[in-house]
Amino acid sequence: MNLFDKVSEDIKTAMKARDRVALDTLRNVKKCFLEAKTAAGSNGELNDPDALKIIQKLVKQGKESAEQYTAASRQDLADEELGQVKVMEGYLPKQLSADELETRLKEIIQRVGATGPKEMGKVMGVASKELAGLAEGRAISSKVQELLA
Repeated sequence: MNLFDKVSEDIKTAMKARDRVALDTLRNVKKCFLEAKTAAGSNGELNDPDALKIIQKLVKQGKESAEQYTAASRQDLADEELGQVKVMEGYLPKQLSADELETRLKEIIQRVGATGPKEMGKVMGVASKELAGLAEGRAISSKVQELLA
């Protein structure tokens, strides 16, 4: 079962369970999937890697919104966003721990042959592709900067 079908099935489950947060979140995810399927230049299909990118983007947006709500002293809205993020994170692969991320990045740096901060772009290009979905871009970037310094 691909990710699109799984989300569709989980919408039905959320309806039966009367889980409002999951239902609203999954409907939004499915809407984004449908928009991607019908976008100009697409072939009407949505493969799992593209679906994961959409979910990652939505998770990132949700976390950023929650930060802004917290800064504006609107904890109720921040909690709502974080609840939606938690539902979406259930569809993402397990994220790397800080130690695992550091180990993988050291391997990539060694493989690429980077020796200093000037070669960060070279490392980031490889790391972003290999670690897509396993760690946030911000975490990868800061760790690469730290390791090359």
